[in-house]
Amino acid sequence: MKSVPSVSVTYSRNGSSTESNELGMRPMQERAFERRGEQYLLIKSPPASGKSRALMFIALDKLHNQELRQAIITVPEKSIGSSFADEPLSAFGFWADWHVAPKWNLCNAPGTDGGKADSVGAFLESDDSVLVCPHATFRNAVEKFGIEAFDDRLIAVDEFHHVSANLDNKLGAQLTELIGRDKVHVVAMTGSYFRGDTEAVLMPHDEAKFDTVTYTYYEQLNGYQYLKTLDIGYYFYSGAYADDILKVLDPAEKTIIHIPSVNSRESTKDKIKEVEHVIDALGTWQGTDPDTGFQLVQRSDGHVLRIADLVDDNQAKRDKVSAALEDPTQKDNRDYVDIIIALGKAKEGFDWVWCEHALTVGYRSSLTEIVQIIGRATRDAEGKTSARFTNLIAEPDAAEEAVTEAVNDTLKAIAASLLMEQVLAPRFNFTPKKPDSEPAPGFDYGEGGYKEGECNVGFNEESGQFQIEIKGLVEPKSKEAERICKEDLNEVVAAFAQDKTTVERGLFDDELVPEELTQVRMGKIIKDKYPELDEDDQEAVRQHAIAALNLTQKAKEAALDGDEAEKSGNTALIDGVRKFAMDVRDLDIDLIDRINPFSEAYAILAKTMSEESLKQVQAVISAKKVKLTPEEARDLARRAVKFKQERGRLPSITSPDAWEKKMAEGVAFLAHMKAEAANG
Repeated sequence: MKSVPSVSVTYSRNGSSTESNELGMRPMQERAFERRGEQYLLIKSPPASGKSRALMFIALDKLHNQELRQAIITVPEKSIGSSFADEPLSAFGFWADWHVAPKWNLCNAPGTDGGKADSVGAFLESDDSVLVCPHATFRNAVEKFGIEAFDDRLIAVDEFHHVSANLDNKLGAQLTELIGRDKVHVVAMTGSYFRGDTEAVLMPHDEAKFDTVTYTYYEQLNGYQYLKTLDIGYYFYSGAYADDILKVLDPAEKTIIHIPSVNSRESTKDKIKEVEHVIDALGTWQGTDPDTGFQLVQRSDGHVLRIADLVDDNQAKRDKVSAALEDPTQKDNRDYVDIIIALGKAKEGFDWVWCEHALTVGYRSSLTEIVQIIGRATRDAEGKTSARFTNLIAEPDAAEEAVTEAVNDTLKAIAASLLMEQVLAPRFNFTPKKPDSEPAPGFDYGEGGYKEGECNVGFNEESGQFQIEIKGLVEPKSKEAERICKEDLNEVVAAFAQDKTTVERGLFDDELVPEELTQVRMGKIIKDKYPELDEDDQEAVRQHAIAALNLTQKAKEAALDGDEAEKSGNTALIDGVRKFAMDVRDLDIDLIDRINPFSEAYAILAKTMSEESLKQVQAVISAKKVKLTPEEARDLARRAVKFKQERGRLPSITSPDAWEKKMAEGVAFLAHMKAEAANG
């Protein structure tokens, strides 16, 4: 098995994201608290950045200073409820403490979610201030008591990406009603930046009411004290994964292993045997720790590993291990546990700061889940300088059905790594290059500074933001398009990277003209995702999203050239963006559109997958020759009209320029369709 990380980032560890101000707030919490007066607030921030405490500050202000009667915090699963336990905030400089009466933390209460809905009713009638409950309990309570019962209260939704605008999503429908009535305040929090299934979280007109606070992964990781590098990679194996797992699992690293779900291709269908096999591969079993239920396994060097098995079917045993992992007295004990083996557990909201390696076998059903798993390893802890996420995927075998499934898994893993690259990179602010363009304050423009007449790349390390000038860039006009370009480019890239046809063609179609993806496919995704935007704004969003994706890819390529990555440390990506911008002299949008966003991903895939498997994957995809659809032809024809306005002639079908030829094909295809329709 070859070990080639598909994403490798290094940060400067300036310590800023872990420092607190005089009120005891870290930078993200301070940023969120500044917006505490907003009725609808969305906080997008990575795991471990302190979202739950940020909410405590905001909720206390709303209860004491904004005349709200009560605060209800709803979380997707019971274990996350502990994040909102009592906090002596005044000990760190704040003017009040956070307190939840034990009977109002319904995550700890026995009984079903339906039964617990009555407790919510009792809380609404009480004089107490704060309730914490699972999403399911909240849904049942809204159904039971009606949305009017929640007037003048703060509703805080943790892990907001569980909500969807889909009418089948009850919580989403209830939120829409609550926002429509306009008598509550809502604080929504997510560490994911996007849903994993490409569904909209809120309807656009509801989302427009929210004020967004974004704290990026870059700001978070750059501001750590200890963690410096993060690697993300997908690796392929053949045979049974348990035979190969030690090739990527280092027993000396604190690791969470997620074994494959029973329905996946990678599963042997016997999860208990798989766990035994992994434990056996690690060393000699010495018994079970009577206090914690951890498995004790002696390695060949004599060291005894403490392994927490969360897969065991015996509920009592599993509960004992879970309780031991949640023991607050052991939170700072690095040697308490070495390896955690889980299936559905230890993901979202699971807090183990010492985790250095999140090792996941088999592809996970959604990108959100992968981001959440990676978040388990990205906590800062003393002595922990590096972290990694590994996705082990079975190589395709000869059976046709399995090949198709393997191809899908491979494409999804590539999509996940592309997206993580985007999430981990500094933030891009794009601006059109004009004759009167000037440097933006606070940005470093590299050697020689800002150059008049050229397309400049500025970087502000503190805020983790690029300021990039691009010729021919369309600027967003409406408030909503401006918000998308500023806050939601990752949402757009996520939709693009999860579009199967796009990824297949980008990786394996030798005849592909990149503009078919960057203009036509991305254009269609934007139209479907933001139908309320006019054509110019849709084009502005498309250009900004493609520029962010392609510049990250080009920067990675430039940074990986020779020893650049070694020399430049945490500036590798920044140097890569600058190097690419300098190499091309003028950064214009047409040039950016001519880059295939998947060429770098293919280069990595070719290094990690065996040649034979790669050929098999190529064959499966090449067999589906893509025909032009009427919708794509219309899009190409529209672009041909624009081409004619600019050049004074229509695109030529015999042009040596592949994109011009493609537009001409679109015009011809439409003409042929019309002729056929006319002839009946």
